Amino acid sequence: RHNGTIGNISSMGLALQALETSSEFYAPRKWDRAQAFSVVYNYDYKEPMAIAQVLPPLVGKSYLNAGRWGCAATNGMSPGQQLPPQCWGQLQFQPGADPVGFSITNTLKNYFHYSTSVCVPDNSTLLQVMKVARKEKPDIFCFKTKRTCLGPFVTSIHGLAGNTTERTYWQFFSGWSPLQEGVGTYKPKNWEHIQAIFSTY
Repeated sequence: RHNGTIGNISSMGLALQALETSSEFYAPRKWDRAQAFSVVYNYDYKEPMAIAQVLPPLVGKSYLNAGRWGCAATNGMSPGQQLPPQCWGQLQFQPGADPVGFSITNTLKNYFHYSTSVCVPDNSTLLQVMKVARKEKPDIFCFKTKRTCLGPFVTSIHGLAGNTTERTYWQFFSGWSPLQEGVGTYKPKNWEHIQAIFSTY
């Protein structure tokens, strides 16, 4: 992409590992890594597996060798190049509340569309928004997730589950822009409208 993102923010670690270890096979030009590394440096990773995937390219080592370096791997790096300490912390709520719009839509079969607005504490994740919507209207905004190495993955909403055979899943948007983060890490802004749309891939 034009901003240096390869795939989405969750796939950056694996993409950088692949590009760093296969640089000898590039032709006819050398890979310009600065833009892609800038994306990683400026992102606040939360999930341990995502952090583990971006760490090797950040310290210039393979995945197998990165663990042998420990904290010494970041010696000599500027603070902006080091993984931020908050990557390892727990989510802390701040005073105040943000109104967030949330809608679910299925246009593939048995059409439905529902919208709501909920108030959540500042700094809440999309998953927390969904939980508040479910608590307020459990018959409409019920959902299920499964735990993955990159965080929670929404498997069904309103009783409609994604299906690998039919190649369907729930895709999340801010307005009409696809989210580049998962529900466990994305933090909607004040008055943001989040859409979950049943989609195909």
